[in-house]
Amino acid sequence: MTKEIYLFNPENDMALANFTPYYKAPKEIIRMANDLSVLPSWYAPEGNIIKVNSLLQADLQKRQCPVPELTPQVEWCDTWENAPYRPWGWNPSLLHTLRQSGVNENFLLSDEQIQRLRFLSGRQRCTEILQSFTDSNLLCGEAMVCDTLSQIQNYVRNTGECILKAPWSGSGRGLVHVSPTSWTSSIEGWAERILRVQGNIMAEPLYNKVKDFAMEFYSDEKGHTHFIGYSLFETDIHGNYKANILSSDKQIEQILSYYIPTATLHNTRQTLETVLSDLIGTAYHGYLGVDMMICRASGNYNYQLHPCVEVNLRMNMGVVSHLIFERYVHPQAHGKYIVEYYATDGEALEVHQQYLYTHPLKLQDEKLAKGYFSLTPVEKSTRYHIFLLLT
Repeated sequence: MTKEIYLFNPENDMALANFTPYYKAPKEIIRMANDLSVLPSWYAPEGNIIKVNSLLQADLQKRQCPVPELTPQVEWCDTWENAPYRPWGWNPSLLHTLRQSGVNENFLLSDEQIQRLRFLSGRQRCTEILQSFTDSNLLCGEAMVCDTLSQIQNYVRNTGECILKAPWSGSGRGLVHVSPTSWTSSIEGWAERILRVQGNIMAEPLYNKVKDFAMEFYSDEKGHTHFIGYSLFETDIHGNYKANILSSDKQIEQILSYYIPTATLHNTRQTLETVLSDLIGTAYHGYLGVDMMICRASGNYNYQLHPCVEVNLRMNMGVVSHLIFERYVHPQAHGKYIVEYYATDGEALEVHQQYLYTHPLKLQDEKLAKGYFSLTPVEKSTRYHIFLLLT
C-alpha cells in the first residue's frame, strides 16, 4: 500500500475563495492549523503519515493520551515529502507550496482539476441541487443567484429578512443577514465588492431554524458518491460551528424523525446520492458534506426540511466526529465532539487539567464510554483544542 500524507489545512475555504497560488492565511488560522495539526491521525487509515508543523506536537499527543492502546498507529513528518497527499481540502495555494517543495506532479491535482473543484465548491451549486427535489410540503429551501446590485436590492425588498452569501468564503463567513430596514451603505459596499471579485451573490430567505445537521458522503472519483452517515451539530449565534453530537446514525435519525418522517430523510439521501454522483462525476475523490436544517413551518406542517443549505466539498468536522465515534467510542455512549477556542495563553491547559479531574475517562469493551478525552495536545500556548466529552 502506498502511504499517503494527511494534512489539516483549515484555511482551505478562504484559499479557494481567494484562488491564487500566493494566498497567505491570517495568523489566527495558521495558529489553528498548528494547534490542531495532529487531528488527521484520528481518521487516517493506520500506517499512513500525518504532516505536522512540529514533531513536538506528535510527541505531546502521545504523552497526553490516557489510553496508550488508543494512540493512532500512524507515522509523522514535519517537512513536505514527495508522496501522495490527502489534505483537508485542495486549493491553488497548497498546490503551489507542494510544487515549490518538489512534490511530483503525479501526486497533485492539475490546474484544470482545481478549477473544476472551485466551480463545484461554489454556493451557486445549491440552486441546481435544490431543483432536483420534487415539490413536497415537507421540504423547503430556495436560493437565487444575483448578478447585479439592483437584483439583490429587489430580492431584499420583495423577500424581507434574508441572507446574502458570497459564492466562496471561509466556513461560516461571507454571510450577511439583511432586511429592507437594515440595508446600509456598508452592506451595499460589501455586496458591490463581492460582485466585483466573485461575479455574483446568493440570496436566500431567512428560515426559522430549529436544528442543524448534515448528511456526509464519499466520492470515489469513479462517478459514484454514496452516503456514509449523519452529522448532528451545534453552532453559535453567528452560525459558526461549535460541536458535533456523538451518537450512532440510528440514534441521530431517531432525533431527526421527531421533526421529519424517516422516509423523507431516506428519500433526500437517495436523491443526493444520484445528484452528487452526476454533478461531481470523476472530479473529486474524498469526503464531502451537505449541510441541512430543520425549520419551523407555517400551516398544517409543523416542520420542514431544507435539504441543501451548503455543500462542503472537502473533509469536515462532521465526518471526523462520525469516524471517531465509529472507531473509538462505545456504540451506546453519548456526548459531544467539541472544537474550542481560548483567547489567552494558559486557559486551554487549565480547562484540560480541570476536565481530567471532573470528567475521568471510563472504557467499556475497550472503547470510550464516559468522560473527557483530548484529541489534540494541550500546552500553555494552545488556543485551539478539540476533545470529546462523553456523559
